[in-house]
Amino acid sequence: MQKKIIVFIALIYSVIINSQQLDPLLVKNVEGQKVWVDSIMNSMTVDEKIGQLFMVQAYSNKDEKHKKFITEMIEKYHVGNLIFMQGTPEKQATLNNYYQSISKIPLLIGFDGEWGLDMRLKNTYKFPWNMALGAVQDNNQIKEFGKHLGKHCKRLGIHINFAPVVDINTNPDNPIIGNRSFGESKENVTQKAIALTQGMQSEKVLANAKHFPGHGDTATDSHHTLPVLNFEKSRLDSIELYPYKRMFEAGVASVMTAHLSIPSLESNNTLPTSLSKNVVTGLLQEELGFEGLVITDGLNMKGAANYATSAEINLAAILAGNDMLLIPQDVPSTIKAFKEAYENGMLTEERLNHSVRKILKAKYWAGLNNYQPIIEGNLRNDLNTIQDELLHRKLVKESITIIKDRDSVLPIENLVNKKIAYVKLGDASSKSFVNMLNNYTQVDVVSSKKLDVLLRKLKKYDLIIIGFHKSNKHPWKSYKFKNSELVWLQEIARNHKVILNVLASPYSLLQVKSFTNIDGIVVSYQNSKLAQELSAQAIFGAFDVKGKLPVSIKEDFKVGEGISTKNLKRLQYSIPEEVGMSSEKLKNIDKRIDTILRKRMAPGGQVLVARNGVVVYKKNFGYHTHLKNRKVKSNDVYDLASLTKILSSLPMIMKADEDKKLSIYSSLGDVLTSYKDTNKDTLLLKELLSHTARLKSWIPFYVATQDSITKKNLPEFYRKRWSKKYRIRVAKNLYLNKSYKDSISKYIKEADQRERIGYKYSDLGYYIFKEILESKYKTPLNKLADEFLYKPLGANRTSYLPLQKFAKNAIVPSERDAYYRNQLLHGYVHDMGAAMQGGVGGHAGLFGNSNDVAKIMQMFLQRGYYGGTQYYEPETIDKFNKRYYADKRIRRGLGFDKPQINPKEKPTCGCVSDKSFGHSGFTGTYTWADPDSGIVYVFLSNRVYPTMRNRGLVRSNMRTKIQEDIQNAIQGE
Repeated sequence: MQKKIIVFIALIYSVIINSQQLDPLLVKNVEGQKVWVDSIMNSMTVDEKIGQLFMVQAYSNKDEKHKKFITEMIEKYHVGNLIFMQGTPEKQATLNNYYQSISKIPLLIGFDGEWGLDMRLKNTYKFPWNMALGAVQDNNQIKEFGKHLGKHCKRLGIHINFAPVVDINTNPDNPIIGNRSFGESKENVTQKAIALTQGMQSEKVLANAKHFPGHGDTATDSHHTLPVLNFEKSRLDSIELYPYKRMFEAGVASVMTAHLSIPSLESNNTLPTSLSKNVVTGLLQEELGFEGLVITDGLNMKGAANYATSAEINLAAILAGNDMLLIPQDVPSTIKAFKEAYENGMLTEERLNHSVRKILKAKYWAGLNNYQPIIEGNLRNDLNTIQDELLHRKLVKESITIIKDRDSVLPIENLVNKKIAYVKLGDASSKSFVNMLNNYTQVDVVSSKKLDVLLRKLKKYDLIIIGFHKSNKHPWKSYKFKNSELVWLQEIARNHKVILNVLASPYSLLQVKSFTNIDGIVVSYQNSKLAQELSAQAIFGAFDVKGKLPVSIKEDFKVGEGISTKNLKRLQYSIPEEVGMSSEKLKNIDKRIDTILRKRMAPGGQVLVARNGVVVYKKNFGYHTHLKNRKVKSNDVYDLASLTKILSSLPMIMKADEDKKLSIYSSLGDVLTSYKDTNKDTLLLKELLSHTARLKSWIPFYVATQDSITKKNLPEFYRKRWSKKYRIRVAKNLYLNKSYKDSISKYIKEADQRERIGYKYSDLGYYIFKEILESKYKTPLNKLADEFLYKPLGANRTSYLPLQKFAKNAIVPSERDAYYRNQLLHGYVHDMGAAMQGGVGGHAGLFGNSNDVAKIMQMFLQRGYYGGTQYYEPETIDKFNKRYYADKRIRRGLGFDKPQINPKEKPTCGCVSDKSFGHSGFTGTYTWADPDSGIVYVFLSNRVYPTMRNRGLVRSNMRTKIQEDIQNAIQGE
């Protein structure tokens, strides 16, 4: 007998547990919830119960008249729920607190935030639309997205968010769902919807599956008319209803019933499904067993509002089985109709109590049994966090989809001599896309109002990137090509290799008649700033592309297709937190820059910080000169001074070492026969590179070409105009006798060696290396470096002789020279010796911007690999990034500067690893890379303006103080 009792109790317990699993509104503390609900139910009048059925529209951007109206709804008509619409979070919070304070029973606050609070509120966060999320393969990211939605809602006092949309968008002409759907695959839609629901409800915000029984396959908008779905029940059961069944099992808390006409479910084809008892009670609650909250779609929509009077519609909705009326019209008349129906038995007490009890259970579930007012301070910051942006970046990055890649055109690899143009289609902004493309190589914007002119302009280009940009304002905006754009697309593709990037709905591709001539197609789904930036990065292989198409494009591209591409390890561009750094702490750099400008240490400059291959700080500051005529821009180039040693000469020395054209253990006399039998004959190349070769630090060659008394340049050496004899261009209107090139070499060979053995920094070794390299390769150093390194890297803003390549206004001037060239040095190298070599020196002469310097340093950091090319064997990087004379307390590697050994030296902040390397430059430049921390740091300035006596930047150690700020910004270190 006892055994039977135990079995019976276990069975009853099992039934209770299962019923709790089916009822998503029950909480763990079932008894506490029941007591709270019962206590309120027992104290409520019929009027108060009826009021709980309404969720009225409230705005935070309207006047006092509207506030008075909502107040009346709550106080006079006992309305128990509000849905907030347009406005601002601050005003909504204030109104929310006020409305809650005047309500006898806590209000359930609803919101339509499918892609975030931005769907209704200004100054709040906007995540991608569902169509983009449908391309993401990791559903944990969608769950995380749901958590963020939940946190935002919770922070603003919202208890139910009307999301996710679970409509399966099988009709590309759907005017209202489209981008709001996760796509056309029922499995993918279901998985995404469940993940989002789980994330949001984990933050105690009720999710809402909409629009039941399915709004995906219609070409009309229920906001304006009643859409008709002529499908058999079996079709609905297998497709439209599929996600609902799975979501009910997963515990979604509420469902929104749609305004549709579905004859197979409701024989009265004028009766919207939202008002049909067959659909709401019979199908949703009885057949499918849903026990959560059932809420109508907005009852102001024409799909419902055209059916009858507002009061009749509202009553019909409740009698059909809905628990809550969303945006009911004419509440006073509706209440009157409800009371009449209650009195005549049409609306029974049991039916009324059933819905009211569910609503109160939902309020308890959302924590309204312990209601707390919204904290109004710091609201905007809390709703726009770094964590939101990190997630947004991850979602966009993982959504980008490549659906065609003929001949491996994606990602773009070989940049040598490749001329790339960008052509814009569409009517929305493309600025962020173009700017990001140009971080990787020169991409020219080509446009014309006439196709024949455009095609003529494009003839000189090898690759055309076409961006199709449509409005990102909201998901209902038109995504279609103009007919003329379709013609242009085909004509360009017929004559050129083309990559098409669709920054709009993938359905736009349905208009394209043929994809035959288009080589690569990237689908980026939206034209947000982030989508533009990340898709540009994807095109150049900065990260793996993983997205899969959430919808089909005719027979050409099927749902679920997507080509994965490899990561070429080019620089990415993101925010500090993505690589474990603090944005807040990096703001200390801004303070340093303010000091530099205020104390006139330099007129301006560029600072770049990257970690683990991701640029996280890239800013320009100040002006070209103290005259403040031109602000510093990203494409502006600086005289890099001695950075030339590690960005030009050293890369070619390393290549020569790999090519067996020289050995660091060779003597100078063995490599250059002209040095045989000189006092430098037996110097080893590694001694030259380590600055231990006892060379003089420098020789002022120009002094020998001036009058010793007047200090004026002697006419035997200089002319104002070019001629065959005076062909070495030193500066504007100043040409040096060609014979002086040999004199420089002669001076170096004959120069006395320092008697003291040990370390002494010297430029002279790099004059010698220039001669070695040019003799070994039979090519000038500037062309060697350009062909081997800069062009393949896409370092198109790095060059010797900048006036031959860049616009003069993009070159930052250096010194007002009053001792040699007697002019503002603008486009000409500051270093006198390099100038006397025609601007191409092994030790100086290179110009560039921070972005390009970072590319080269990142290549070194990646042990010779960048952009799909292995420039050096990893062992070569190790060989040159090594101290060969550390036992003599000499910090230098081979070419690379290294952190201090002697505390009196300050080449770095003293806070970087011994594996780190870099260099500084006389003009106020500095770059450093650290394999341990993954940091690449670039500082460029023209601190020598107005003259090189301006040593404030050097004396203050500002460059290495910024380096310390960077190190301190690494979180957890």
